[in-house]
Amino acid sequence: MKIAISSTGETMEAQVSPVFGRCPVYLFVDTETMQYEAVPNPALSAPGGAGIQAAQFIVSRGAQAVLGGNIGPNALQVFVAAGVSVYSIDRGTARQAVKSFRSGRLAQVSGATAGPNAGMGRRGGSGMALPSSAVPSPGAAEASTARQEEIATLEEQLRVLRKGLADISERLGDLS
Repeated sequence: MKIAISSTGETMEAQVSPVFGRCPVYLFVDTETMQYEAVPNPALSAPGGAGIQAAQFIVSRGAQAVLGGNIGPNALQVFVAAGVSVYSIDRGTARQAVKSFRSGRLAQVSGATAGPNAGMGRRGGSGMALPSSAVPSPGAAEASTARQEEIATLEEQLRVLRKGLADISERLGDLS
């Protein structure tokens, strides 16, 4: 089965991204062979509608299931219409996520796990905003861990964007 995982990096040892529409990379994994392809998220920098665009991209690549972090109602609607199952997981490595999926330990999402326009939240679209009523107030340890995870995610996004810019610059040089 071909699945897509929202990821913070390009390997199976990368962390699962806590966000869906604005994660830096999607890993497309064959659950039988564990072969995978890392593809930068084409909707990462979208000014709006990143979740919908990302969902359409994943559907177009033939994924039959999605494993990842918070997903909004519009992206979920795309997956439901396409018959793609969505499973919520927001921590651990991509490899661990596949193992959990294969063993049936992940719960299938029956509704959005993020509010509409969550990716347009504070910090310029980090994708991590949820309606305040849906998020319990974290303690100091949880806040520190969440902050470190967000920093790691943002650093990985920056790395992926820099690589993309380098690739574009190289291609422009080739064409000149």
